[in-house]
Amino acid sequence: MAEKCGCACQGGTNLVFACSGAADVGAISDLAARKMTKDGIGKMYCLAGIGGNVSGIIETTKAADQILAIDGCPVACTKKLLERNGFGNFKYIELSTLGFEKGKSPAEEKAVTKVFNKGKELLSVC
Repeated sequence: MAEKCGCACQGGTNLVFACSGAADVGAISDLAARKMTKDGIGKMYCLAGIGGNVSGIIETTKAADQILAIDGCPVACTKKLLERNGFGNFKYIELSTLGFEKGKSPAEEKAVTKVFNKGKELLSVC
């Protein structure tokens, strides 16, 4: 029998919102979220839609089983947008806590994989 390691193993909806800012750490955040979508960990979802208060995006986000927010830097745009729109219960990664520094962290596969693995861990995906 396969071991279960969290609610993501149950087939729930995991939405991933990522900073996609102009800095290198924004690119890492964006690429990690895209990798999570490609690998079936979660579905990258539209952060601009949250900021724009787009009703369909807000409703889909409310219905999500889990939300992961990824911020490239301590400015925390992703976190602030989610909180401003009433989403306070989400998993969170801010890249400086993983050792990345804005302007000094090339968006290389090794960096993307590190963020991807942390997201996978936070969402308790097998």
